Amino acid sequence: MSIVRTLVPTASVLALAAAMALPALAADAPATRDEFFWLGEINKATAVINTDEGLLDRTLAPKIAAGIAKVIGAGNQPGGPRPSAVIRFEPYLIKAAGPEVTLLHAGRSSQDMHATYRAAILRDEMLALAAQLNTTAKSLVKLAERNTKTIVPNYTNGVAAQPNSYAHQLLGHFAGIERDAQRLRQAYARIDRCAMGTTVLNGTSWPLNRARMADYLGFSAVVDNAYDASQISSMDEPVEVGSVITGIALHTGNFIEDMMVQYAQPRPWILLKVGKDTTYVSSAMPQKRNPGILNNTRRDASTAIGLAMGPVLRMHNITPGMPDPKEVKDNSAMVASAMKFLQGWDTILNSLVVSPERALEELNSDWTASQELADVLMRKYKLPFRVGHHFASEVVDYAKKNGIKPLDFPYAEAQRIYKSAVKDYHESGSLPMSEAEFRATLDPVAIVANRATAGGPQPAELDRMLKEANKKLAEQDAWIKAKRTRIDTSLDRLDADFAKLLPAGK
Repeated sequence: MSIVRTLVPTASVLALAAAMALPALAADAPATRDEFFWLGEINKATAVINTDEGLLDRTLAPKIAAGIAKVIGAGNQPGGPRPSAVIRFEPYLIKAAGPEVTLLHAGRSSQDMHATYRAAILRDEMLALAAQLNTTAKSLVKLAERNTKTIVPNYTNGVAAQPNSYAHQLLGHFAGIERDAQRLRQAYARIDRCAMGTTVLNGTSWPLNRARMADYLGFSAVVDNAYDASQISSMDEPVEVGSVITGIALHTGNFIEDMMVQYAQPRPWILLKVGKDTTYVSSAMPQKRNPGILNNTRRDASTAIGLAMGPVLRMHNITPGMPDPKEVKDNSAMVASAMKFLQGWDTILNSLVVSPERALEELNSDWTASQELADVLMRKYKLPFRVGHHFASEVVDYAKKNGIKPLDFPYAEAQRIYKSAVKDYHESGSLPMSEAEFRATLDPVAIVANRATAGGPQPAELDRMLKEANKKLAEQDAWIKAKRTRIDTSLDRLDADFAKLLPAGK
């Protein structure tokens, strides 16, 4: 009998995927490996290792292996039985191979077996989440690459504050995503540990080869402390994943709300392409194109934060080891919700229409460049910043009172205001800037280009940060590929070694 590692989603996973309107895992991730699948792999690995280690009579191994293969094969058939708990899986084994098959249960318990498959499932889902996060991050960086010369207003406290390169702003959002990716990798390392061989609380008198079991199941390490394995660590894992998801969701919401500032304006400088997946027409007001994808993705991010709080609340005030925060269905729903809002964010990034001309017009219609007046007066003419700030503030007040835009401000009026603003500081009171320098100081494009600090939006730094972002994206892709390859290679090796136990001709 050949062993085919067919991966069939459970009914609950399919229902969850339908409810969340997305696949349980990313398109390029391995097919769903459910509880039944991992119970099968654990039994296969136990049969191989215990036979080799002399813990299982070699003469019984073929019959037991054939029974395991039969149960797995039946479960892989359409509508076949796929029990998700050890206590319900074992009767199928006994029926297929007789009571001798329970010799496999030497030194193991449903506690360490369930802890192992929960970690294995969450591990797969974390890799799928990492892949979707990187896909979304790539779209963000590509958008930045297309907008290195787009100068836009940035906002603080909901008010236009300073000019900036749109690429620089987007790379700021990428920096947040990169920290999310770091936290995801760190969480993955703590999940990628095998509990098998720890039984319930304090290990077993059977000399089990825990390291070999972990290796066959694709884990990078074992959970060191037997009590920790199923009592503490397996409760921590979904809580930590929820924390990672919360961080990603918060960054998603920040980006969307920043866009919403534009949608409140009659003439935004950034919009969504009109389409059924992005916008919709108001049922009453024909001029409106409502940003449906923004609303939906923001809602989905909030939903994910709610689900991410679930493991925290379920783990709160319970004794160690209780199943409350461990359930696969609940934790898979949490990860699926994150996948959904990240896909929404990716759609947003690939649907943006940016108008550099309109953005510059907006900058030149307000006084977002006014701080530069104070900066230049201090840097070049040694005027204390607060004195220069007072001058710039007086210019802005006069301009707004009289409806004057920055590029139209009378130089003579600037001279008058300067003399009044600095009279208590020095007697001469003459504006040291020429008219040409005064106007150049208020040019938002020049302000961005002339930034000099590391991490700024000036072309050289922007180019450096784009290269670094693409390097990190490539490294994340390589990390995901390496982790998936390790799991798949380990399971393939297990299949090959298990096949050697099967009766001849099977």
